[in-house]
Amino acid sequence: MKNTLLNKLAIASGTACLMTAMMGSAHAEPTGYDQLSFQTEVKEEVQNDEVRASMYKKAQASTSKALATTLNTSINNAMKIAKRYPSVTVSTGQQRTYPRYDKNDKIIGWTGQASIDLKSTDFAATSQLIADLQETLVMDNLNFGVSDSKKDALEQKLMTEASRAFQQQAKNLTRAWNARGYRVVTVNLNTGNNYPRPMYGSMNMKAEAADASVPSQSFESGNSTISVTANGTIELTK
Repeated sequence: MKNTLLNKLAIASGTACLMTAMMGSAHAEPTGYDQLSFQTEVKEEVQNDEVRASMYKKAQASTSKALATTLNTSINNAMKIAKRYPSVTVSTGQQRTYPRYDKNDKIIGWTGQASIDLKSTDFAATSQLIADLQETLVMDNLNFGVSDSKKDALEQKLMTEASRAFQQQAKNLTRAWNARGYRVVTVNLNTGNNYPRPMYGSMNMKAEAADASVPSQSFESGNSTISVTANGTIELTK
């Protein structure tokens, strides 16, 4: 009886090992031989359709309360003006406050800065809004890029093209190495953007007098390059 039980266990164990071996064979890993790694890239230059800008108010006061009042009033007024331009997205930007000291390390006043950020695909409206705001605020930076919707659509197209380019290169290498065919071991798709430099950088522009309007500026948005790379490894079959 004991021997019979041991025999059954041995048969069951042997069956399990056989099934494990069969499953391992069905999902065999690449051998590591005759493998080639390479990269393909496709890219397209497109016109920028989005403008971004940052504007700020800097002030000084004897107390932090007075400083906050000045900054908050300026930003609130800027937000009211921005509501006239619904096609422009306006958001509160960075705000900094720090004390000023005399030679004895005693606080003699406060300095602060508050900013707002603008974003839009409506260049004309953004240009006019910036002109209106420059009567009280100072331009920090202005740059152009590709909107998310336009970029996403283009990247989807380029991913398909990059995949086809990878497959074509794999076929070319297969012929070059006199192989019968190939199989893909790994492949990765990566996106990249090459935007132009900001049009302005840390501009020191004085606000005009309240009774003198600032003329709006004509924008030249320039182009950006959107790219997708496909990099990976194939294994040649002899």
